[in-house]
Amino acid sequence: MYRYWGVPSSILGASVRRREDPRLLRGEGSFVDDLAPEGCLHAAFVRSPVPHGRVRDLDLGPTRRLPGVVAALSAADLRLPARLAFGVMPEVFARPPLAGDRVRFVGEAVAVVVAETRGAAADGAQAVAVEYESLIPVLGAVAAAAEGAPLLFPEHGSNLAFEVAFGPDEDALAGAEVIVRARFRNQRLAAVSIEPNAVLATPDAENGGVVLWASTQSPFQVRDFVADCLGLPESSVRCIAPDVGGGFGSKLPIYPEQAVVAELARRLGRPVRWIETRSESFVAMVQGRDQLQEVELGAGRDGLLTGLRVKVLADAGAYPGQGAFLPFLTGQMLAGPYRLPRVQYLARSYATNSTPTAAYRGAGRPEATALLERAIDMLATELGLDPAVLRRRNLIPPAEFPYETVTGATYDSGAYEAALDKALELVGYDQLRAEQRRRRETGERRLLGVGLSTYVEITAIGSPTEFASVEAEPGGGFLILAGTADHGQGHRTTYAQIAAEVLGSPLEAFRAVQADTGRVPRGDGTASSRSVQLAGSAVLLAARELLERGRELAGDLLEAEPEDVVATPEGLAVRGVPGSELSWARLAAAAEERGEAPLRGQCDMFADSSYPFGTHVAVAEVDAETGEVGLLRHVAVDDCGTVVNPMLVEGQVHGGVAQGVGQALYEEVVQDGEGNPLTASLLDYMVPTAGEVPPIDTARTVTPSPNNPLGAKGVGEAGTIGATPAVQNAVIDALAHLGVRHLDMPLSPERVWRALHSLMVD
Repeated sequence: MYRYWGVPSSILGASVRRREDPRLLRGEGSFVDDLAPEGCLHAAFVRSPVPHGRVRDLDLGPTRRLPGVVAALSAADLRLPARLAFGVMPEVFARPPLAGDRVRFVGEAVAVVVAETRGAAADGAQAVAVEYESLIPVLGAVAAAAEGAPLLFPEHGSNLAFEVAFGPDEDALAGAEVIVRARFRNQRLAAVSIEPNAVLATPDAENGGVVLWASTQSPFQVRDFVADCLGLPESSVRCIAPDVGGGFGSKLPIYPEQAVVAELARRLGRPVRWIETRSESFVAMVQGRDQLQEVELGAGRDGLLTGLRVKVLADAGAYPGQGAFLPFLTGQMLAGPYRLPRVQYLARSYATNSTPTAAYRGAGRPEATALLERAIDMLATELGLDPAVLRRRNLIPPAEFPYETVTGATYDSGAYEAALDKALELVGYDQLRAEQRRRRETGERRLLGVGLSTYVEITAIGSPTEFASVEAEPGGGFLILAGTADHGQGHRTTYAQIAAEVLGSPLEAFRAVQADTGRVPRGDGTASSRSVQLAGSAVLLAARELLERGRELAGDLLEAEPEDVVATPEGLAVRGVPGSELSWARLAAAAEERGEAPLRGQCDMFADSSYPFGTHVAVAEVDAETGEVGLLRHVAVDDCGTVVNPMLVEGQVHGGVAQGVGQALYEEVVQDGEGNPLTASLLDYMVPTAGEVPPIDTARTVTPSPNNPLGAKGVGEAGTIGATPAVQNAVIDALAHLGVRHLDMPLSPERVWRALHSLMVD
């Protein structure tokens, strides 16, 4: 039990302000671009302007003669091996750090220039002369799957990168009295983090290796990749993630530039830094989503679901990696929060001449929720039922948990109807429907729409383990080590709260170190909303182990039984014995004086995934004359199990909702008919600002998970998963009485206006 000013209380569940913020708000953050070691060189990459072609000639001579240029190298000069971006893919898709004789997407690097200044490096890259022989580009999964399509990897024999299929032998739609059918496009998105990719490498003469600072979500993964590419032992490569300006999944993968910059530093014997430009980021950083979904949902006349059949074509980009595999997760989560007796699923991912895809906030799960929640709304229209009524009729009841779905997921715990009820009450659902009817009857120009999304997702997937330790330091205070990598989530605050709850010391006594492979022994980084469930639980168990070690040592020093030793705000003391208190600093020093191991507890946490859930309701207005969409309100009721810090949960939900709004209304990566990117800057790729994101009302239900000691579930991706279909459904609901059945995202004013105009013309 945590004690604050001597009063027993619990700091778990308290809205503690983020300890990370003051330094950042004062401009004292330290990002890769802020690091300036003496003698640092700058790298710039020469990138392909064609989506598919052969490199006929590459002339680096003029660049090497430019003032300030130190080196200019091609793939043949570097001689670094090609490596897969994701281990389950066929080896043929391995990506070379620099392209050799063939390029496969606009933005693929073919050479690198190193110079004394960033400007000189950019000038040198621009001076490189490259002659390309253009090949026919393969644009999109449909084209890649077509018979006779050009092959990106002829030795593979096709463009198919990954396939998954499951379901019963019988027809999933057998016995359905009503079937809705649709084709949905879950468009390609760019991860527009505040900070693009960045890496700094310095030679480490002592270990014969390199030290890297990278803007990454997984320093251990970067370390392993660089060591592998450079032929070094992992112990010779250290990777540190300093402050990171956003990740959203796009900084989870390894990038060729990381290995190239590391090799340049080792070869030149000087620090080398590469900072991705915003225009580079739009073509070189991995992108997300990009699924074409054929959906058939069946039900009885009473609204009870009978079966679902889905076919997905996914665009994996030029070097299939994690993005090619994500349709597996889409299939796993297709049942959603509903009692769905049959699901038939077929998904194929294809290599195309576009930027590779990978995880983007939600990673396969938003695609599942989006298709299912759109189909549920379409079914409600077909049956003449209110969308909330249809959802309630099919939700899995609490008594049936743990619940095994027909898609192979085992939901740990849930109270889905409670979240739905709370969201409808908060938004004033009945009053909104009454106002909607009034506007329709009076023919008002501002059309009102209400969109629902009931969702369940899976978190802490991919890796079931995480490391943490908690150590009492002789100088006072506690050191927490964790294998995660904070890039805005507030881990230092969260982990301190968990440890303080166990040890009873003030929150200020705890400091946390993560994202440094030289100081933390192991870890799998931050992704898939895994940090609190896994690392937080590891901190909890490590703190408990430390407490027990401390009680044993204090009992020995105070000649008392360990079970009689209790925690106080200042340290440990014998229960009921005034003046017996020993500070943790004294205990740590005593352990050192005795020659014992440091006073530390540690844990490698293993835990099953959890299944957060919730209901989002979006309220939208559509201008019937212009097609402009305005969002009036958004209600998000999310259940992430035990909540350590409500303030941080709200922040995650707010950010997720903003990205859901972005996909629903604004964002889309677009190529022209020849494969040239048309959205390669923030002038062309629209993201919502504070002016477009509506007021967000957050609330929670609490259904602890039995799968980890904290009872926590992830929340980092919940906002995006719940918000995207809620906003899409709200806009279409505003138009439904006019005959609009479905519109693909993004719901731009032009797309909405064209739908309305076609109805008026008809």
